[in-house]
Amino acid sequence: MPGTEDFFYVFDACALLALFNDEEGADVVADLIMQANTSEAFIYMSIVQVLEVYYDRIRVKGIDYANTVLQSICASSITVVYDIPLTNVREAGRLKTTHSISLADAILCALASTMSASLVTADGELKPVEAAEHINFHWFRPPKEKG
Repeated sequence: MPGTEDFFYVFDACALLALFNDEEGADVVADLIMQANTSEAFIYMSIVQVLEVYYDRIRVKGIDYANTVLQSICASSITVVYDIPLTNVREAGRLKTTHSISLADAILCALASTMSASLVTADGELKPVEAAEHINFHWFRPPKEKG
């Protein structure tokens, strides 16, 4: 579907963490969520990335806050994708063996790819994936290289 990436987004965990931490790019993430609230856009997040947000919030602010964040994600306009169909398993496996990325990032990229959605991230480790794959990246701030 040409142009679907303009309306369909897959969030990386770092997108929500930027919003919660009021980091650079939080305004871009907030704008996408506002668009989803009015059905101008659709946001998806793999349960794997939701788990990344959850464990980060436990680590930084404690279990009670993390549980509140988890409830707010599930009640928001973000659609949590709980299952990983075989199509995505195959694509994630291919991406993981082709690129030097984490398994969580491979699942994230596979979801965006199979949905023809824009991947919303600031993770510089995904730059090689952007250059080599047919995945539309929506950088909510300039990517920071790890190292």
